Amino acid sequence: MGLVRFDEHTDNLVAGQYSAARGPVLRSEKIEVAKIYFAKGESAQLHAHPEEQVIYVLRGRLEVILGEERYIVEAGQASYHPSNVPHAVRALEDTEALSFKNIVNPQYPSTGALR
Repeated sequence: MGLVRFDEHTDNLVAGQYSAARGPVLRSEKIEVAKIYFAKGESAQLHAHPEEQVIYVLRGRLEVILGEERYIVEAGQASYHPSNVPHAVRALEDTEALSFKNIVNPQYPSTGALR
């Protein structure tokens, strides 16, 4: 019941309207967790959403634009994106990360459920 598996749907395009990220998206009623993959040079364009988000980098590096800030997130670090603040990411190398969001208004389908 509490075990979370990311071994399915790894080729899913998470949010094609603004991002090249691929990977599984799992949701419960209140949270979303996605294991996302960006190849070097791929990105998520500048966008904003009502959900708060944390992106934790497992391997690789992301350049992040958050509002007026620009910074690099390395493996073992995370980036926090407050509600409705414009943000973008670009992979400086092949990158794997976990994305966590509180669910407010999902704009793309999940690939599985958290239970």
